[in-house]
Amino acid sequence: MKRRNIPALEHLKRRVSATDADVIDELYGLEPVYEPDSPERASRLTTEFVSILCPYCWEQFETQVDLSAGSFSHVEDCQVCCQPIQLSCEVDDEGRLLSVKPERMD
Repeated sequence: MKRRNIPALEHLKRRVSATDADVIDELYGLEPVYEPDSPERASRLTTEFVSILCPYCWEQFETQVDLSAGSFSHVEDCQVCCQPIQLSCEVDDEGRLLSVKPERMD
């Protein structure tokens, strides 16, 4: 008759009974939980959805901006009236969006 490896069994029991989110994710093969306000998420965030007010039709729509390259300016069509809008986005050194300024192209 084989003897059980008691220390390994005790270690496994402790891991299974732990309520740590990382342990639970590992045991069940889950992806990490989405935490919108976590500091880890803020440091990995490279895109952000912003609400834009069209300077032509004054309708509001959402668009996604890429924060990975710092401050930038680009042209995007309004999702409502299809007019071209110059979007000037200011991003700080830590990759946080400071401002988005929509301007008419005429």
